[in-house]
Amino acid sequence: MTKDAYAQAGVDIAAGNEAVHKISQVVKDTYTPNVLGSLSGFGSLMEIPTGYQHPVLVSGSDGVGTKLLLAVAAENNTTIGQDLVAMVMNDIVAEGAKPLFLQDYLAVDKLRPDVVAEIVTGVAKATKEVGASLIGGETAELPGLYQPHHYDLAAFGVGIVEKDDLLNAKSHTRAGDILIGLPSSGIHSNGYSLVRSVLGIKTKADFAKLPSELQKTLLTPTTLYYPMLKELLDQHLLTGISNITGGGIVGNLPRSFADNLQAEIKADQINIPDVFKLLKKQGDLSDADMLKTFNNGVGMILIVHPENETKVLEHFKEIIQPVMELGKLQAKPNPDDESVVFTGDFQW
Repeated sequence: MTKDAYAQAGVDIAAGNEAVHKISQVVKDTYTPNVLGSLSGFGSLMEIPTGYQHPVLVSGSDGVGTKLLLAVAAENNTTIGQDLVAMVMNDIVAEGAKPLFLQDYLAVDKLRPDVVAEIVTGVAKATKEVGASLIGGETAELPGLYQPHHYDLAAFGVGIVEKDDLLNAKSHTRAGDILIGLPSSGIHSNGYSLVRSVLGIKTKADFAKLPSELQKTLLTPTTLYYPMLKELLDQHLLTGISNITGGGIVGNLPRSFADNLQAEIKADQINIPDVFKLLKKQGDLSDADMLKTFNNGVGMILIVHPENETKVLEHFKEIIQPVMELGKLQAKPNPDDESVVFTGDFQW
């Protein structure tokens, strides 16, 4: 074999080096003074910030699911990075933590430096938006494992919080606590296998046949919630946060309050985006299927003690952020009752 045997086998080291060169500056732009070392190190280094009495590190890892298939079909790799950061960091923020750093993993069928740069630039920009640093990662060229032009994307993130400020300690919640919903930007990054099934998206051509506005809607990136919550967390105005991802409200909200409580939600207060109405109608989906699969327009639910409700609502008014006053927590009538109940009618 020739001296370029590895390249002939499908792995192009030169392309990898070019990709690193293209992303190095945008990655460095996310660094805070706590980042030590550089991209060339064997390990990534970050010094724990000062000022904490009893710091707790909160970690999470995730991907973006089959939404990747739509990004590939659209040949649009600019927004999927935000989806990745949001999927990881929104979970970390739900524990009351400040995002600290992220590491990403990108596996491709073939290294295309411009595509890698698009993807990682999106990751870096979103990481910086939540105040974290993209301190490392891995780009792997895996010929034979992925279809042409396909890739996978995952990340591991870490946040930091004072131990006494951790949220979702179920003992902190009580009957009468207020439930405030933050709108999602759309489907976010959960339920896309059902989306593709309902809309008949099996190939790139199928996606191309969809109305352009629907294509755009399906690729709308997941909301990054930390910037709008930072001030509330700093002021200790939140008792709990539920990140509404796979499993919807019914699968995620109970993770944030005590087992002897029940969330009563006014269904008609949920502002349901048109894309969910389309999916329900075209797929002939039941309310139960919609509620256990999608966020249906509610990306996060905040649990707030009544005495803090006014300050929380004033904060969102000041930053011009719409919210939904969804309901409250109440004592569960019977131990075997549902943890989430809905009153009124959904506006499908």
